[in-house]
Amino acid sequence: MWIAISALNLALAVMLGAFGAHGLKAHASEAQLVWWQTATDYFFYHALGLLALATLTKVIPQLPIKSSFWLIQVGILFFCGSLYIMALGLPRGLGMITPVGGALMIAGWLSLAWNAFKYAK
Repeated sequence: MWIAISALNLALAVMLGAFGAHGLKAHASEAQLVWWQTATDYFFYHALGLLALATLTKVIPQLPIKSSFWLIQVGILFFCGSLYIMALGLPRGLGMITPVGGALMIAGWLSLAWNAFKYAK
């Protein structure tokens, strides 16, 4: 399931990146384009990370990383989603959600580290 979700995330990141480069450029401010680019960059990085995690579960199925998947996926939605929404001109107050998404992504990677240390013992 996570390989498919990763692939969908990556396809969506490509589509949103293309929209930002071609469709949004004529209508958005410089700040909005920066927000869009930041969202797209983090979307790609973490979608690739999810793909790596999905591959890791095939190689080391005993490694408990389900929480990492969920934390990172929800983090993508909050972090990238709030930046995309603000870049489209919707309320900037939604920017308060952005750090929550970042914290969830960090928690996902820390959860992976914790579980990897436990597994190594």
